[in-house]
Amino acid sequence: MTLLLTLGKAFLVGGLICVIGQLLIDRTALTPGKILVLFVVCGVVLGGVGLYGPLAEFAGEGAAVPITGFGYALAKGTKEAVDESGWIGILQGPLSAASVGVLGAVLCALAASVLTRSKDK
Repeated sequence: MTLLLTLGKAFLVGGLICVIGQLLIDRTALTPGKILVLFVVCGVVLGGVGLYGPLAEFAGEGAAVPITGFGYALAKGTKEAVDESGWIGILQGPLSAASVGVLGAVLCALAASVLTRSKDK
């Protein structure tokens, strides 16, 4: 029963984040790139003020997988690095916190470019 509850919470929170994104696409003139940046910045701001952490604990991967989770990881990594290393942590924290996600994206893009062939329009 706890697995079902965990999956339900992740589905609801992740789905709500996606609904917000879809409403922004449908109801505003914002481009997808601007919405992406908005979501990352929201994750950073909510993580910085301590609101995204409880949401991430409640929803698990439902809050960690969307792009807002990436922003939260940046804020959390920066906060931990500043506590550990001082002001140099402002530069060090986001790089170490996001390095695995960025590496995964780069490797997937590389694999896609090797395995597929582009076509002329």
